[in-house]
Amino acid sequence: MNIWHKKSIQELQEEAVSDIGLRKVLNAQDLIMMGIGAIVGAGIFVLTGQAAAKYAGPAIVLSFVFAGGASAFTGLCYAEFASMIPISGSAYTYAYATMGQMFAWFIGWDLLLEYSIGAAAVSIGWSGYFVSLLNQIGIHIPPQFTAAFGTEQIYLSGEHLERLQLPFPPGWYELNNYSAALKTAGISLEDLPRITAVCNLPAFFIVSILTALLVKGIRESAFVNGVIVVLKLAVIVIVIVTGIAFVNTSNWTPFIPPNSGKFGEFGWSGILRGAAVVFFAYVGFDAVSTAAQESRNPSRDMPIGIIGSLIVCTVLYVLMGLVITGIVPYSKLNVADPVAVAMDVIGIHWLAIVVKLGAIAGLTSVILILLLSQPRIVSSIARDRLLPSCFARIHPRFGTPVITTILSGFVVGLIAALAPLDVLGELVSVGTLAAFIVVCAAVLILRHKQPNAPRPFRTPWVPWVPLAGICFCLYLFISLPYDAWLRLVSWLLIGLAIYFFYGAKRAAQ
Repeated sequence: MNIWHKKSIQELQEEAVSDIGLRKVLNAQDLIMMGIGAIVGAGIFVLTGQAAAKYAGPAIVLSFVFAGGASAFTGLCYAEFASMIPISGSAYTYAYATMGQMFAWFIGWDLLLEYSIGAAAVSIGWSGYFVSLLNQIGIHIPPQFTAAFGTEQIYLSGEHLERLQLPFPPGWYELNNYSAALKTAGISLEDLPRITAVCNLPAFFIVSILTALLVKGIRESAFVNGVIVVLKLAVIVIVIVTGIAFVNTSNWTPFIPPNSGKFGEFGWSGILRGAAVVFFAYVGFDAVSTAAQESRNPSRDMPIGIIGSLIVCTVLYVLMGLVITGIVPYSKLNVADPVAVAMDVIGIHWLAIVVKLGAIAGLTSVILILLLSQPRIVSSIARDRLLPSCFARIHPRFGTPVITTILSGFVVGLIAALAPLDVLGELVSVGTLAAFIVVCAAVLILRHKQPNAPRPFRTPWVPWVPLAGICFCLYLFISLPYDAWLRLVSWLLIGLAIYFFYGAKRAAQ
């Protein structure tokens, strides 16, 4: 048993060109669409307003630029590895080449957490938008089947919402979100209809549908993702183009509001804090690297897919930030749906429905790409004998990792149906940042140990770019709540037990 065993670059490159059954059908455009599909979710419709109202003001556009730059530091490191070692294992494979088997296992185990919990969390968000849209058109799903198991929900009438000063339609709402406000408004819980949820059925439904699509094939999945991405980009462009005509430039003054006296509340420190918040609107580009073995020309196209998607998303985020803060004073944007609020301000109410459709489309593609990525990580780990070989099996007709795709979809569907959103969100962040730090460090290690190895794409300005990526991710990592760290450590300890009692022994045989 050699827990520090490393795979050579030559060995990995030979593995990359071997025929394992995956179909090489993706081009650069497909990879850019995958990146945009994974990155642009509901974040553009939510985080823009909240970060502007609480931290940066109209200078939220600078926060997006800084966050995009910080993402690019990590993205450039991913691009170097994805072009050099075009294997679907992503950060797991890069760690295997630079840090050894045990460290690679930990990162692979961490990626399973990131993609599983990420897909489940986004599915819960998708369910919220979907249920809201159905309610608007007069279709009502019983509230027992729209939230996590055990979630208490209350019915708020128009009168109650008016007393709470909430601009929402009458309906069922989670008690935990409004208990303090109800007490302040003098509304007794005994006077409100109340139920306990059984499961989140729409979240399970969307995971099941997308899992079936992913079993069918990568080409079909890429086509559906492309259609969804075009739809949500069209919605974003419509909002931007429509909103420009209603921008009041006085809302941009002062562009950088003076600091309130506390670090992170406006001023330049607020711009940096805003960048930390909106950084998570860029997470997802790493999923592109998991499709490396299904790319026709990965050495050229993987960097294009990763960097290209980051550039497109940064431009969209900046334009959206300018339009929203130009229409509505930034102080009024600390709401869950700032884009819909802006559309109401300019009197175009039908666009609020379009925004919801855009958010649903955005979330659908994010779920799709996360569900696509996880089975490919599992297959890579299984090919290295650290997991049962059945997980590496490729369907002879569809050319997809069918067992891991179905198993992943089932597990993610259960989590989405039964678990609350707030617990899941922090786990996604801590898992993602850990993987980003490892990839940046791996570039430094490999440049030192094998400076002359062929690299179709080279990260510029090494060591400064990887070091900048590590520092920014560490800053975000330590800012996360203690509970998130504790859950990550617990997950890694489970992984450690599996590694020593199964994976390491089997890999040594």
